[in-house]
Amino acid sequence: MDIIKLTRELGAAIQQDERYLAFQKAKEANEKDDELNALMGEIQMIQMNYQMEASKEEPDSAKMQEFEAAFNEKYEQFMSNKNMQAYDEARGQVDSMMNYIMQILGLCVNGADPMTCEPEEAHEHSCDGSCGSCGGCH
Repeated sequence: MDIIKLTRELGAAIQQDERYLAFQKAKEANEKDDELNALMGEIQMIQMNYQMEASKEEPDSAKMQEFEAAFNEKYEQFMSNKNMQAYDEARGQVDSMMNYIMQILGLCVNGADPMTCEPEEAHEHSCDGSCGSCGGCH
């Protein structure tokens, strides 16, 4: 049994899953959304200006507050965009699927029966991929 071949087959199956397909569709919609891309450019410009001001020997606190307010305003607009919301939801679905798959694999590595093992119910929070702040997967 070739574990790499099986992994590639799993990858191909994931790419056929409705959650993955919805994620790809949402990603494409984001890429084509001129308003969303303009907002991203504005956010990046604000961040760059903030960082430049912050790196000065004596940063202007009023300017820093202006940059923070502008960032928050643009970020709120960005996140309220319908395409971004669809993307965020679809990404969450793919992340949940991948987390579930990884939990099953983890159980198997620890000796559980691959055909019957079942991860515990998801925690009330969603996994952000960073294990540093997590209580741990079960």
